[in-house]
Amino acid sequence: MKSLQAIAAEVSGYDPNALPVAQAQEFIGRLVPRVTAVEMLPLRSALGRVLARDLVSAFNVPAHDNSAMDGYALRGSDLAAGAPTRLVAVGTGLAGQPFGGEVAAGQCLRITTGAVMPAGLDTVVPQEFVRIEGDAVIVPPGILRPGDNRRLAGEDLAVGEPALQAGRVLRPADLGMIASLGVAEVPVFRRLRVAFFSTGDELRSIGEPLDEGCVYDSNRYTLWGMLARLGVELLDLGVVRDDPAALEAAFREAAACADAVITSGGVSVGEADHTKKIMAELGEVLFWRIAMRPGRPMAIGRIGGVATADGRGGADGGHQAILFGLPGNPVAVMVTFYAFVRDALLAMSGATAEPLPMLRAASTAAIRKKPGRTEYQRGIVTRAADGGWQVAITGSQGSGILRSMSVANGLVVLGHAQGSVAAGEQVDVLPFDGLV
Repeated sequence: MKSLQAIAAEVSGYDPNALPVAQAQEFIGRLVPRVTAVEMLPLRSALGRVLARDLVSAFNVPAHDNSAMDGYALRGSDLAAGAPTRLVAVGTGLAGQPFGGEVAAGQCLRITTGAVMPAGLDTVVPQEFVRIEGDAVIVPPGILRPGDNRRLAGEDLAVGEPALQAGRVLRPADLGMIASLGVAEVPVFRRLRVAFFSTGDELRSIGEPLDEGCVYDSNRYTLWGMLARLGVELLDLGVVRDDPAALEAAFREAAACADAVITSGGVSVGEADHTKKIMAELGEVLFWRIAMRPGRPMAIGRIGGVATADGRGGADGGHQAILFGLPGNPVAVMVTFYAFVRDALLAMSGATAEPLPMLRAASTAAIRKKPGRTEYQRGIVTRAADGGWQVAITGSQGSGILRSMSVANGLVVLGHAQGSVAAGEQVDVLPFDGLV
């Protein structure tokens, strides 16, 4: 296992006092371990879980050439050029009940969607396009080409082809794909275990009296929501007061039972608490000032005992957890989670990296920004009169204004080297839909 300093040496331009977002993401990507334990789950229990092994099709899907619609199956070579084609219907093929006879040249077969195409037939004419005269089916000219409306055997999946690859987070369509292979149980990585808590003497949990100078802890609820979207196992350790013994106990409990530990508060320079000191005593931890706004202070590292060979262990002293020490301000917690923690937890879960989708939108007003840091501003994305996307900043961008995140439907992402934005200029937006 590499030390944090060894990992830092591999990151070009590493500077813990002014670390660009991209370098911080690279460092974290090199740091985090991957879950290896696998469990088998019934198909309906596998939604949102990470596939542990490639699923390979044991047969063609579909298994036979079949009709893509209701109509008449025929030979494409029977179609007349520039004149109606007259065919004789000799029977019916239904889905699940294939036609058992032969269809000769000049003949056709009444067929329904999904029914097997008999040998020699390669084209289907939709029933609404034909005219029926007794046993004869009249196909108008110019409406059909040989091969139209036929699904080929194996066009969805060919035998021996990977249907889904390891590392995929299983979605509803994937469950249908797996079912089409006749697979009832799915190999998935075990769920990642994540412990989280807030620090600070000023914080109170919901239900407690709000003393003078105190505030209700909102960070644990936004963290819970963001983590729940990732499908990880959660351990909420509540609010931990700024007391060395209480902090040490919380960190030890979290590190002993979780793969990752997330804290909010206690990592800024000059804060009057013991969090940074306890973090450093219980593991190998780096304290960063990231070139971003909001969310400049952050701690990253490992806490707990020596890691076991499988990357876990049982009791304190035999297992290390990855630590993410986030700022205390509510908006900074959410921004740093999406900038750094979300992708790291997915990677730890065994998921294949998929960058978050960005859209381009025109800024409705000028935005002041200095090059040299990445800024995440809360925005409201709407349709412009020309049909394109436009985005307006929600107002004050203070990192303690959580309402701005609730009102917004996306984050305007202004890159490290980017300067001020003029009204009408295109900017990158990270949409919240499906994310928060």
